[in-house]
Amino acid sequence: MSLSGLASLAEAAGARAAPAAAAAAAPASTASASTPPPSPSPSTHEGVRRGRPLQFPRDHGAHLGTRTEWWYLTGWLAPEQAADSAPTHGFQVTFFRSQVAATDRADAAAARGGPGLPGRFAPRHLLFAHAAVTDLAAGRHQHAQRLARWNGDPATGPDRALTTDADVRLARWHLARETSSPWQAARWRAGLRSDAFSLQGTLLAVQPPLLQGDAGFSRKGPEERQASHYYSVPQLQAQLTLEVRGQRQQLHGRAWLDHEWSDELLHPHAVGWDWIGMNLLDGSALTAFRLRRADGSTLWAGGSHRHAAPGAAPRAFEPGEVAFEPGSRWRSAATSAMYPVRWQVRTPAGRHTVRALLDAQELDGRTGTGTVYWEGVAELLDEGGRRVGLGYLEMTGYAAPVKLG
Repeated sequence: MSLSGLASLAEAAGARAAPAAAAAAAPASTASASTPPPSPSPSTHEGVRRGRPLQFPRDHGAHLGTRTEWWYLTGWLAPEQAADSAPTHGFQVTFFRSQVAATDRADAAAARGGPGLPGRFAPRHLLFAHAAVTDLAAGRHQHAQRLARWNGDPATGPDRALTTDADVRLARWHLARETSSPWQAARWRAGLRSDAFSLQGTLLAVQPPLLQGDAGFSRKGPEERQASHYYSVPQLQAQLTLEVRGQRQQLHGRAWLDHEWSDELLHPHAVGWDWIGMNLLDGSALTAFRLRRADGSTLWAGGSHRHAAPGAAPRAFEPGEVAFEPGSRWRSAATSAMYPVRWQVRTPAGRHTVRALLDAQELDGRTGTGTVYWEGVAELLDEGGRRVGLGYLEMTGYAAPVKLG
């Protein structure tokens, strides 16, 4: 899971984009102005429903007919290549796609015979991306963000999201899958350059995609429609080059990829969520999440555990099988939000402690995409206090309630 604020951002951008697109189209001929918007193919327009089988490599790509979507890559890095090396860095690279509400309304009006936006000008989607690097030794967390409007045509411009396989780009930021195999030895490539840092490299899949929930249909609330299609690719072998302030390092580690798309994700009473994705040192993978009410109680919960053995099926968790108990907290000086940075998490896979490896890992995007959330590298401890995994902890809705769906 990842990110708050998608819907409100798309609504606001759509309100700005619609008149701008119409103004840009004004000098065009009548025939050009009445050009209908490009129609999504049936595969891109298919909604979220239980029983829909996920098909790869197609479902690595974008689902333009759904409201929101994200590709979320996180991991830990160290100079040494061994899986149990002590991490020196954490990283996050996340690409988001969100339909623009104003353009949807214009398309609906055009279908009824009213005025619409010209197809090539209409900003049907927002593409935006967040990236962050945590230097554990220096105690430093840096982040960057990008935002662009996109008409939904993969053939135009530097900003795009392909529908046939994973390939999403925002100018010089990108995440793509290089091979056509469903997963065996699939190589992912990620890269970005910002004023603060750059990150480039590859990630090798050594396990098949982990279908979350019911074969990739993941409930996010008490109503069936509050759901997403959701899969993960855990235990990616990462080889990345990190450059900060002119200093370049070759780093290795383990990463986790989530891909999720939805039409309506959150119940009206949900204000945010807490989520972990942990690559365990024995090769298994643990996911756990909960949706929170305003009083801090759990509205819905879920997750999964998959053993490392070849062919092992994931064990999906029921809502009553997952519990998050917050421990010590950290207050952000920038936003005054209070985040639990230590948790007790109970699932059918056991009782674990989740501990942030650096407290200050808030992403404050108020000057760009407008979102504020905590996303950081964390460790997983067993009941004896031994480290059994490393991964990422995400907490949303602590600075302000999430508005999504």
